[in-house]
Amino acid sequence: MSKAFTKESDGGAAAPPGPAAPKGARNLITPDGLKRLQDEMKRLRRVERPKVVETVSWAAGNGDRSENGDYIYGKKRLREIDGRIRYLMKRLEIAEVVNPAEQKNRDRVFFGATVTYADGDDRMRTVRIVGVDEARIDDGEVSWISPVARALMRSREGDVVELHTPAGPEPIEVVKIAYPEG
Repeated sequence: MSKAFTKESDGGAAAPPGPAAPKGARNLITPDGLKRLQDEMKRLRRVERPKVVETVSWAAGNGDRSENGDYIYGKKRLREIDGRIRYLMKRLEIAEVVNPAEQKNRDRVFFGATVTYADGDDRMRTVRIVGVDEARIDDGEVSWISPVARALMRSREGDVVELHTPAGPEPIEVVKIAYPEG
């Protein structure tokens, strides 16, 4: 039967969270970010997936699968987990670990830097420039391909750079640059 007539999807991976790196761009990642992705994959493989497989097996043994919510949801969740595992495997395969603590040129903004800057309204903001897969805006971590990171790259303390926003260009001043100690 053609897949056009089935209820279930083909089980393809869901779209990855967050913005994807530009085509052909390097997949830079910090050692901490690499560990987080590896831990997530380990948890999915060793904890999450076995639990869901157990639930699906139990639900399949209960008879009619067409109206069995545990079975239907379990199969869907299993596809999501498998898709995420495939995504993580691909991202980890091409990951290039860059340790910011080993940065020699600490007076300029590069990957892994923690930068404090003042925006047009003199509000101070602090961001850490990290890889695409580890960016967490709530924790002040922005992707190296984000507009703010691109504006800050290679600048020095005291430099005023132009941040391109939807409302138009905005000048921001680099106040402080810090790297983790090695």
